[in-house]
This record gives sequence, C-alpha cells and structure tokens, in this order.
Amino acid sequence: MKCRFGSRFAQGESIRVQHGRDESAHEPAPPDAVFFAGSTDEVAEVVRLCGQYRVPIIPYGAGSSVEGQVLAIHGGISIDLSRMNRILAIHGDDLDATVAAGVTRLQLNAALKGSGLFFPIDPGADASLGGMAATRASGTNAVRYGTMRDNVLAMTVVLADGRIIKTGGRARKSSAGYDLTRLLIGSEGTLGIITELTVRLHPIPEAMSAAVCAFPDIAAAVDTVIQSIQLGVPVARIELLDALTISAVNRHSHTTLRELPTLFFEFHGSPAAVSEQAQIVQGIASSFGGQEFAWATRNEDRSRLWQARHDAYFACLQLKPGCRAFPTDVCVPISRLAECIQATKDDIARVSIPIALFGHVGDGNFHLVVLVDPASASDMHEAEWINERLVERALAMSGTCTGEHGIGIGKTRFMVREHGVEAVAVMRAIKAALDPTNLLNPGKILPPGASS
Repeated sequence: MKCRFGSRFAQGESIRVQHGRDESAHEPAPPDAVFFAGSTDEVAEVVRLCGQYRVPIIPYGAGSSVEGQVLAIHGGISIDLSRMNRILAIHGDDLDATVAAGVTRLQLNAALKGSGLFFPIDPGADASLGGMAATRASGTNAVRYGTMRDNVLAMTVVLADGRIIKTGGRARKSSAGYDLTRLLIGSEGTLGIITELTVRLHPIPEAMSAAVCAFPDIAAAVDTVIQSIQLGVPVARIELLDALTISAVNRHSHTTLRELPTLFFEFHGSPAAVSEQAQIVQGIASSFGGQEFAWATRNEDRSRLWQARHDAYFACLQLKPGCRAFPTDVCVPISRLAECIQATKDDIARVSIPIALFGHVGDGNFHLVVLVDPASASDMHEAEWINERLVERALAMSGTCTGEHGIGIGKTRFMVREHGVEAVAVMRAIKAALDPTNLLNPGKILPPGASS
C-alpha cells in the first residue's frame, strides 16, 4: 500500500496527531497511518486492504467535528478525503449539484457565484460536505432550509467490504425501495464512507435583511422566538446569544453589541415580504421588552454581523485561555424551549467554570460551551454534571441529546435513554449487516456492546 500510493500514505507523527484530534475536549487518539484519497476507487481499494488485514478505518474530512468522530480510538488508518474536492456538476435548472466529498460549503458557494443559487446549510465551520452529511449537520439556516438530511438527494458510498454503491437520485422524490441515503446520513462513517453526494441548491433571495435585538432577559428573547414561529413568520435565521457570549463576541470581533441576551435575525424573500416579516417580528420583540432593532441590509454589514455570530464559539474559548470546549447541543420542541433554557441557566449558576449559551433557537436547538481544562478533574466533573442534567431535561421534554453535532464517542451513553433498548438493537443489527467485522469507525455512535 505504501509503495502503491507513495507520499499519500503517511505515517509521520505530525500528520497522525493532526488526524487524531478534533474540536472536542476528548483525549486525542492518532491513527496508525493516514491515507490521502484521490478517488472513490482508491477509497474502495484501501478499504478492501484494511478488511483483509482487519485494520480499523476512520473517515476524515475537515476535522471540525466536536464529539470525537475522527478520533482513532482503536487505532487504524484515517482516510482523508480533503483532496477529493472537485465539483463534478452543477445543474442550475434542476437546482442541484454533484460534488466530491471533500468539497467544503464555502468552496461550493464560491463556485455558484453569479448563478443566482446557493447552498444554505451553514454549521459555522467550513466543513466538508461529506463530513456534514456523515454527521447530519445543520446550523443557522436550518429553521428555513432544513438540515443535511433535507438537502442531500444522492450519494456514492464505499461499504466495509469495498463495494461501491449509489443511493438516491436527482429526482425530487422517489418511492423506490429502502431510503439508503437517509440511513447513511448521520451514520458518522460507521456504515460506509461517503465519497460523492448530490445536494439541493436554493435560489438566492431577492432581498435579505438582518437585525440584532437585545432583551432584558433570556425568557423574553425566547418568548419572542416562540411567538414568531407559532405565527408562521418564515424567518431564515433566529440565533440566541446570552450576555456572556455577547461579551466574548465584542472582545473577539471588536463589535459594540449591548451585553444582554440578544437575538440575531435574518429575513429572506421579496423586498415586500422581507419588510413585512421584519415588521411583524419587531412588533413581537417590542411586546417582550426587546430594545431597538439594529438593522443590517447591506451585504457587507450582514456578512460582518453573521461572521461575529459564527466566531462566537472561538470568542468563548478566550474567556478561559488555554481551555477546551465541552459543547452540548440539545434540541427540544419549541414550546418547551423557554422552560429548558431557564432551568439550564439555573444549573449554570451552580457551577464554577465559565459556561456560555447560544444556539439556533428557531428550531429549538441550543448549545452550552462549557470551558474546561481537560487535565482538571473538578472541571471535567462539573462539565459532566451539567451535560447530564441538560440531556436528561431535554429527553424528558421529548427532545434529543444532539440536534446537530452527532453522537461520536461523547454521547453514546445516551443512545438507549433516547431511543430505547429495542431501537438500539435494530441499529446494532444494521451495523452488523453492513460492517460485520466492525472496522468502520469503531466505537462511535453505538454504546459499548456487540458491533459497537
């Protein structure tokens, strides 16, 4: 294998270390080697060789995961797909594009410039589309445009035995057989390695407008979100940042936002529709004590505003220099959101480590960025305590332990609690059928046990 692929098969320590860590607080776990794939056929060839010698395989995109999905906890070979970054076809009339798995969302949108189309799924990081599909990513636009589950039409996938299959198609709907595309989206590399995918594109709205509004407390901000959604206002983005997050953003991004719980809004549509949506939401916000909207209608102002929001994660890291983030991402029904956040804020007041709260509250999804020193037993104990409390609360409210980050190794213990023993047994059976020797990203998603 080393001879066949030359320098694209690497065993140097620095490369292995790079591929053995992500953005999580989990202990790094480098692979034994890294293979930089150039095609689907090459991925299949390496997978067959790994199967022959019983070597674990860990797919790697951009390394921006936050639940340890890329960690080689059982050793093995990391298959880096970042060089498979060709945009294979753009079908403007059909509103779709076919790309290799290493293409990133910013790369695709740059290629679409001038076409009047864009790809809306925006998790913040410039993640690879293959990795976004593998983790069922979403982000700030999900309230209007959905998640990766809603925006992937077809995929090319290498299975554990090296077979190459194609799932789905470019037709907008199909009733033909099992939906293998949806099965593999969110499987985190445990059922197959995504090498190509066809994604939906969307027309760039005729008009866009963004606004920032501060509130006296979290409850008022969340009530504004709930009423806006319940009234059917098609807001493109609604993001909540608590006062601590705003403070961090101001220092990191040199903004001058009021250091209060704050909502970021974005409205898409015709000029008349955008104006109407904004007026309705502004009226709702005012009724809950929202302070004057700060508008951003020029593209550069909107970009600056949303860049500050995307930088919130990294801004929060500066609240405790040298720390790592222990992130959470529960999602609850929108009617329970205010209750869930308020109870969570009460828990935050009981711990000593800095914890910022922000999230995509338009679809009931929010994050805690718990800042820890992984070497500190007390930090990790407090982080585990608040995470356990948060997940239990979300599950009790008919929510989920993860709205978009995935399970990885960090949340396997919640799988039975969320889905039940029998459902997890079905997942184990699917894993065993597609990967009987458990070589594809072992130790991820399923709790310890058979085929995990």
